[in-house]
Amino acid sequence: MNMKNILLTAHCLLLTVCCFSQIPAKPQQNPIVLLNGTAHIGNGTVIQKSAIGFDKGEITFVTDAKDYVKQTEDEIIDISGKQVYPGFIAPSTTLGLVEIEAARATRDFEDVGYINPHVRSEISYNTESKIIPTVRTNGVLLAQVCPRGGLISGTSSVFALDGWNWEDAVYKTDDAIHVNWPQRYQGGGWWAEPEPIKKNENYDKNLSALQKFFADAKAYSEKGQAETDLRMEAMKGVFSGEKRLFINVDLAKDMMEAVSMAKQFAIPHLVIVGAKEAWLVTDVLKNNNVAVVLNRVHDLPSSPDMDIDLPFKTPKLLQDAGILYCLSYRGDMETAGLRNLPFTAGTAVAYGLKKEQALTAITLSAAKIMGMDETTGSLEGGKDATLFVSSGDALDMRTNKVELAFIKGRKIDLDNRQKQLYYKYREKYSAK
Repeated sequence: MNMKNILLTAHCLLLTVCCFSQIPAKPQQNPIVLLNGTAHIGNGTVIQKSAIGFDKGEITFVTDAKDYVKQTEDEIIDISGKQVYPGFIAPSTTLGLVEIEAARATRDFEDVGYINPHVRSEISYNTESKIIPTVRTNGVLLAQVCPRGGLISGTSSVFALDGWNWEDAVYKTDDAIHVNWPQRYQGGGWWAEPEPIKKNENYDKNLSALQKFFADAKAYSEKGQAETDLRMEAMKGVFSGEKRLFINVDLAKDMMEAVSMAKQFAIPHLVIVGAKEAWLVTDVLKNNNVAVVLNRVHDLPSSPDMDIDLPFKTPKLLQDAGILYCLSYRGDMETAGLRNLPFTAGTAVAYGLKKEQALTAITLSAAKIMGMDETTGSLEGGKDATLFVSSGDALDMRTNKVELAFIKGRKIDLDNRQKQLYYKYREKYSAK
């Protein structure tokens, strides 16, 4: 394809995504009670016939339907035969920072430079992204949006997937710093035609640079400097515990070195992202209270010598080892495919997890890992009313059909561009 055709294709794609728009939901006006649905609390508990009340964006009660006493002002929504879930949470994603991966002008997740802890995803988040409505259609209502690239990519924030602008949508500001651990080995090609794996000659150099920067940042946080350094200022929260440290690393040996570095600098909250070989070092992770964000379950193992279905089984292995973990959808075409996050949890169920354990992995556990489980992640009184109703099992692609969704009590529009195209062409071909 020549450059003219590439530009024409990109132009047509941009026109396509610009023809769909939604108005953010209005604040909750009156108390709402979801009655008679099966409530999946998110902590392993299930209430078969439930009553869930929320007012002013906050859950006021979750109880058995027989114990509910109707109040005059309550708006009753009968959801008999349907399922209620806490909103799914997507960690470590570029949602809202990229629209079309093939079009450079729509990618805003990577900045120049190699060490950028001060680069913040918050101010780049695009609430007008046409991908966001397709993601929340399957129950994903919160996302940790993070930069990418370099040795230290930057600072993430968590967003509710509805809002006029980034200030309006942000749920938790500057929650974590994201580091890419130097790769010990490098390869190329693609899964069907992989290139030979070779040792990374810059590994030691990059690791030394990372350790030196952390040493300098630690000294800065303890003593300060005469002049303000934005990069060092961004790191202060990592040492104080106000921010999490997310390190992207897959190999077991590298994970052990990352844990060792975190101990060296007394970092309170370490999270390993990717973690393909986490099942090999569960003792190290558990003994050091390290949480794990598993990259998408629908993937290949890190080595051709491993079981082909190992990624499907890894959640069960971590569950049995007592590791705090959640599931992500990081990888190729991640924003467009992020709507499949609940189905990766469903795959983990087919490979050993209990259904409620898989649900916890994309709700309460994710909230705990991001340090916001006091306000979200489960259906409990006092937490935000961020939840949805599905006519079937939300972890099964055959039955996930979200009919109602609320973010902090605000009823969300579940329409999207893909639904509109479906309705349009169903009309065309059903007439024949």
